[in-house]
Amino acid sequence: MRSPLKGDAPEGHAPMALTSAQRKLRAQIAANTRWSKEDPAPTGLRGQAGLLARFEREVDPQGILTPAERIRRAQAARRAHMQRLALASSKARQARSAAGKVTPA
Repeated sequence: MRSPLKGDAPEGHAPMALTSAQRKLRAQIAANTRWSKEDPAPTGLRGQAGLLARFEREVDPQGILTPAERIRRAQAARRAHMQRLALASSKARQARSAAGKVTPA
């Protein structure tokens, strides 16, 4: 039997579209199931290493900088990226607040 979390309809029935809340809940179930079976630390470390490598390629596409300078610039680019994300998040919260929507804590 297939999992009802897949969003599949029973045989002979048209699939129903999931609401935003249902998609969010399905994603949370999947994430919690994954992390109940494995250690998140190695995955997080790989993700951070990959992100830093991306910024290293962005700041030194020709590979001409010294390793120390490339890392310094990549770390600055990463900080700027995170600050842009924080600013966008702040603006979104402000817009929701102005629209009268309550932001969950």
